[in-house]
Amino acid sequence: MLSLARSFRGLGRTSTNLSQTFNLRAPNTRRFLCQSPFDTPRAQDDLDVVIVGGGPSGLAAAIKLKKLAQAEGKDLRVCVVEKAAELGRHTLSGACIEPRALTELIPDWKEKGAPLNIKATEDQFLFLTQKYSIPLPVPGTLHNEGNYVVSLSNFVRWLGTQAEELGVEVYTGIAASEVLQDESGSVIGIATNDVGIGKDGKPTENFQRGMELRARLTLFAEGCRGHLTKRLIKKFNLREGSDPQTYGIGIKELWEVDPKKHQPGKIVHTVGWPVPSDVYGGSFLYHFENNQVAVGFVVALDYKNPYLNPYQEFQKYKTHPAIRSLFEGGNCIGYGARAISEGGLQSIPKLIFPGGALIGDTAGFLNVPKIKGTHTAMKSGILAAEAAWDSLKAETDKPILLENYPQKFRSSWLYEELHEVRNIRPYFHYGLYAGMALSGLDHYILRGKAPWTLHTQHEDHESYIPASQAKKPDYPKPDGKLTFDLLTNLSRSFTNHNEDQPAHLTLKDPTVPTRVNLPLYDGPESRFCPAGVYEYVADEKGGQRLQINASNCIHCKTCDIKDPNIDWVNPEGGGGPLYQGM
Repeated sequence: MLSLARSFRGLGRTSTNLSQTFNLRAPNTRRFLCQSPFDTPRAQDDLDVVIVGGGPSGLAAAIKLKKLAQAEGKDLRVCVVEKAAELGRHTLSGACIEPRALTELIPDWKEKGAPLNIKATEDQFLFLTQKYSIPLPVPGTLHNEGNYVVSLSNFVRWLGTQAEELGVEVYTGIAASEVLQDESGSVIGIATNDVGIGKDGKPTENFQRGMELRARLTLFAEGCRGHLTKRLIKKFNLREGSDPQTYGIGIKELWEVDPKKHQPGKIVHTVGWPVPSDVYGGSFLYHFENNQVAVGFVVALDYKNPYLNPYQEFQKYKTHPAIRSLFEGGNCIGYGARAISEGGLQSIPKLIFPGGALIGDTAGFLNVPKIKGTHTAMKSGILAAEAAWDSLKAETDKPILLENYPQKFRSSWLYEELHEVRNIRPYFHYGLYAGMALSGLDHYILRGKAPWTLHTQHEDHESYIPASQAKKPDYPKPDGKLTFDLLTNLSRSFTNHNEDQPAHLTLKDPTVPTRVNLPLYDGPESRFCPAGVYEYVADEKGGQRLQINASNCIHCKTCDIKDPNIDWVNPEGGGGPLYQGM
């Protein structure tokens, strides 16, 4: 795995070394010496396929492409670019993996040492009130027989090794910042961002232009709310005919617990307290190996109360009598958060456009009732790779349009799985109790074959009610043992950014925070962010202003979802969280 983050900052390899890493065509820059460094043409490399994002879907697609090419004795140049400093460092999930897609992709994954070591052994499903826990029948979607409790970041690193052994070029510490298009508008690759730009927007002594990675086909596997995917959806009108995507924020801690309390393979899910009944949310507890337990809480981002704080709801949840005893005497060793796509089948956009396609959670393939997306993301990457190989073999100069990718999806078990649960999340728009009753009817009686399909008409940011109509929740003060203040937990994510760079979190209208958000919603930015990025501070006129602490950002994308005035773009490659074992 090659990390170019250091060389991009001028701290490691020189541009000559970069030309050796890629087959770069360096432009003649002599005539540009008197112009701005930003006017210098970017070096470029030509590949067959560029994949943006080194998560489960992107790596699965790369592996499948190389296997298909090698099976026919063909040479295919496939490149994966990943913004994290190393594969897996930005990867966060529960996680309980269903190995179905992995087995299709790598049948001998056990012999190859895949880090799936703990089989699921027991499932519990609890309804929580403030004082009590009520066991409920475990829904079929939450039965985990045959599944594995894993660290997804470790699994992704292993998957990257399998890709490299097949000849996939995996480059980490590179942030894709721009979609390249030809005169017809077809996608022809991506450009990486310029680095060595100071926060004032001027080049520093470490300035280097980004690179153009051109390809016959570009697959976007950016994960939830990918920033290039946002632009592609708008450019090619990919949302036409689909529902708006809706999201949740998942917040997670990793604990070392008393060995006497540890039960490897045990899985517990809860609904109910502490979130109110009009909020879709719940928790997970996964017992790993080495006396480790992953605990997390998911809150749907269409919540109405601007005073609700997802991070504080998570901390409050841990104080429940049925939960806190597991962690007493333990040690929290990891923290992170990320948004997840909750819209389901109805919210999957058009998947293809000239020169490219969407795969994985950037398209929204998560199975929400299962709370699983790894196997679905990998399957989407496999399907896209199969469709891509059919087109790449044609060796045409015309832009590739993967028309058979959506067709393969609709005839696959992935479509069948998502179609069966398509109504479960929308039922909860009627509240927790109605949602549980209706989803039970759909699951147990109708078996996912209801003669109707429910739709979502709103985006998450449209759900707020004015602060004057909302009640402030009561959140406990952190005790430093079971519950923690936000910055203490943030330190466990090992988040780091180069602070001398332009902010990657920008306001489309800088007046909105103090003109709209503060007076109407009492500044919800400071509450929905699980990393302390946003805070209102005193200004020089005796009022308040929004301060953005961009270096705290853990790339969860919640702000980009919950506030349409905030635009999240990639910072310099290599920045962000450094998740370990998450």
